[in-house]
Amino acid sequence: MTSVLYDAPGPKAKRRNVIFSVIFFLLLALLLWWMWRALDEQGQLAWKLWKPFTEEQAWTTYLLPGLADTLKAAALSMVIALPLGAVFGIARLSDHRWVRVAAGAVVEFFRAIPVLLLMLFANEFYARSTDVSSDDRPLYAVVTGLVLYNASVLAEIVRAGILALPKGQTEAAQAIGLRKGQTMASVLLPQAVTAMLPAIVTQLVVIVKDTALGGVMIGFTELLNARGTLAANYANVIPSFIVVAVIFIVLNFLLTSFASWLEGRLRRSKRSTGAVLGAEDVEELNAAEIGGSYGTGAEK
Repeated sequence: MTSVLYDAPGPKAKRRNVIFSVIFFLLLALLLWWMWRALDEQGQLAWKLWKPFTEEQAWTTYLLPGLADTLKAAALSMVIALPLGAVFGIARLSDHRWVRVAAGAVVEFFRAIPVLLLMLFANEFYARSTDVSSDDRPLYAVVTGLVLYNASVLAEIVRAGILALPKGQTEAAQAIGLRKGQTMASVLLPQAVTAMLPAIVTQLVVIVKDTALGGVMIGFTELLNARGTLAANYANVIPSFIVVAVIFIVLNFLLTSFASWLEGRLRRSKRSTGAVLGAEDVEELNAAEIGGSYGTGAEK
């Protein structure tokens, strides 16, 4: 049995795949066993180091407030960066050269600067040129850096997604008299969203993780920064890193799971729901229509 993309594996290939899978899981089990043994030898698996995570104070005082700040910064960045990226991505496809060049310059400029540098610059800008309080400044700086960088990356994703569509879509829209704005809003963007969704979700995951940069460099009280305070009080550095890593994994898993569900829903909604009729079905429908018309005429 063959597919459009690949040939189905034969008996030898199946045996080879099984052998490779067994070797991989054995190596993974060996790695996990080595890590467990190393942690045990260093006393990092002692119950006194993990006990704080079973108590309310460690969560309500440190981890949950840090998680709330992480989600706040990530949510604000997503809400601002997504439409901003879409605007600049569409602007890069404009027929007007001055719009296209200006949008391209902005996108390439902010895409080339590390997001950490943008956060540091924004923090200094808010400190020296605005009246933003010192308590709110780290949040403003983190959101500003994330928005500037990720909006430029999302702009390229939007542009690439639209350009990937067949040219026939644009030509068909123009043939029925749609203007370029109508073609973009009604024809191209709805189709491109499904293709762009995996790349967009990947960038949203990056936003969630990059909030930690603000905690390390500018004192933003996000999850990783809160972990440092917790570890200083309970002297459990390695366990706190592991717990925070698990929290980040769960957050990103929930985000990608929601995106997968949304992508599947969008794909299903775009499928045709009409049945394909054969010649016999068409003849039966025609006969029924003719009979119905005769019946109507007789009644009249």
